[in-house]
Amino acid sequence: MITYQAYLVKEVDGSYLGSIEAIEKPEIQDGHIIVDVQFSSLNYKDALSASGPKTGVTRNYPFVPGIDAVGSVTELSLIHISEPTRPY
Repeated sequence: MITYQAYLVKEVDGSYLGSIEAIEKPEIQDGHIIVDVQFSSLNYKDALSASGPKTGVTRNYPFVPGIDAVGSVTELSLIHISEPTRPY
């Protein structure tokens, strides 16, 4: 089992708490990539999301906030890239 460190937000007795935890690396799915993240950031929407579902940003807990990241692709599954269609 391979794990990585991440900021995980979860529901505990009706409260939403975040902490750094070891999380198991998922199996790669078709059309997805695995990125070894070097740096990430949390923005306003991440903070809203971490405060619970009442904000409407996130519905499923637990989750790892943050969509802005820099890193290296370590795995990828089949990805079909096609020519763009008009209008771009």
